[in-house]
Amino acid sequence: MNDKAFTFQTLHPDTIMDALFEQGIRVDSGLTPLNSYENRVWQFQDEDRRRFVVKFYRPQRWSAEQINEEHQFALELQADGVPVAAPVVFNDQTLLSHQGFFFAVFPSVGGRQFEPDNLDQMEWVGRYLGRLHQTGRKKNFVARPGIGVKEYLLEPRQVFENTLLIPSSLKGELLAAVDKLIDAVMGLWHNRFTPLRLHGDCHAGNILWRDGPLFVDLDDARNGPAVQDLWMLLHGDNAERRMQLDIILEAYEEFSTFDTAELAFIEPLRAMRMVYYLAWLIRRWDDPAFPVNFPWLAEEDSWRNQIKMFLEQARVLQEPPLQLTPMY
Repeated sequence: MNDKAFTFQTLHPDTIMDALFEQGIRVDSGLTPLNSYENRVWQFQDEDRRRFVVKFYRPQRWSAEQINEEHQFALELQADGVPVAAPVVFNDQTLLSHQGFFFAVFPSVGGRQFEPDNLDQMEWVGRYLGRLHQTGRKKNFVARPGIGVKEYLLEPRQVFENTLLIPSSLKGELLAAVDKLIDAVMGLWHNRFTPLRLHGDCHAGNILWRDGPLFVDLDDARNGPAVQDLWMLLHGDNAERRMQLDIILEAYEEFSTFDTAELAFIEPLRAMRMVYYLAWLIRRWDDPAFPVNFPWLAEEDSWRNQIKMFLEQARVLQEPPLQLTPMY
């Protein structure tokens, strides 16, 4: 795939309409772009007034086998009664292609935003995450990667070393902060956990509320520790996060057991996400959508802030991990 296709420059509205027409879908409403940077996503209505979402996958990111594993997981979850946005099946396949692009069609599912401060909603989410992981434990992904330090820390560090986006006057300081963070994570990370198929990016923005939670966007589904799908829902100070964790896990364990030793992974996983996210922005900088939506990345002060954030997270990793409220 050439660079122009990689940055979606060849993905025109006519291309999208033709791709849908090939599957027997006639767009009646026009295409409304939805917020997505990694892929390109549009909502539309067909001639029967049915609402759909079409998602074009970023070339060179996932293979056909990896995307099909994501789709199969979504269909398994749906069959097991887990509320998740699963792709539409066309002639026994969910992954479609047109002019070198992979794409998939999903039903358009409306709903309110999940309210992370609503403890009743959090309890529901915990219960359904238990069910999601119950399905996730049936087998592991084969083609999709797992969560680990190589992809989330070591490869991003190489990105930082090679990029010209980081001001030369700050690059040494930033790399030193990253190295300190990596050392802190490596002191806590291990593979003595049982990996399972995860949502992978389970934050409040990927949960809709429709008389209960609906999980969307399995694009980052991977093998990893169960706590990966829990920690991004926690917020506030330690007391608030401990209360939220108690609520989530009590509901979660109605369906799945949870190894409390994984709580020690919360801050290492946060550190890995911070490093990986910054490297992701750098890797995507040639996509015209990124300089427009993330202009701060070209500002020197933003790199100073990144250094402070990495050093602060390295300090947090020296503190005792979050624990459940003791039961007496």
